[in-house]
Amino acid sequence: MKKSVARLGIGGPVGSGKTALLECIIPRLIAQGIEVAVITNDLLTTEDADRLKSRGFLPSERIIGVETGSCPHTAIREDPTMNLLALEDLEGLFPQLDIIFIESGGDNLASTFSYDLVDSYIFVIDVGAGDDIPRKKGPGFSQADLVVINKIDIAPYVGANLDLIRQEAPLYRQSKPIIYTNCKTGEGLEEVIKFIKQKILFFRL
Repeated sequence: MKKSVARLGIGGPVGSGKTALLECIIPRLIAQGIEVAVITNDLLTTEDADRLKSRGFLPSERIIGVETGSCPHTAIREDPTMNLLALEDLEGLFPQLDIIFIESGGDNLASTFSYDLVDSYIFVIDVGAGDDIPRKKGPGFSQADLVVINKIDIAPYVGANLDLIRQEAPLYRQSKPIIYTNCKTGEGLEEVIKFIKQKILFFRL
């Protein structure tokens, strides 16, 4: 019987830290024996795929860069054909895979993934966007299976009230989880990995 590969979307605005999050969590998953591949989406380049390849933690053949040529949400929601073809290629080449990450191009708070493409998705925002982000109630933020609020270390420098974010964000998540991260120090990353292992890969921890 063919092994079922988990498909996890990573969405969020430009500069929120989607690629940085992958750079942090993928080596940790690999160290735990989890077989990983990645698809990145960029408008007219393969910049994020090239960046991940340069880190050297995955064979380059396990990283595919998709040039969407259109609005980022189109390739992950309305017409995910290019990403579905990339998934098919990776699953055919690497039948041992446990999980494939699909990183969206940077988009806005309305960005969501089609569940024809992914099993679940994470939405990444950063505190640099302002402490009013939760109140804007974008479907990307409210509907994602997990929200990661990233770059918590910069809150004092950009005038963002992190305590207010922590207070208000749960009001718009209907009890769905939120994790606060700092990719520089590693804060929150083990919680993200625990979420992936329990909720996506169904590991018993």
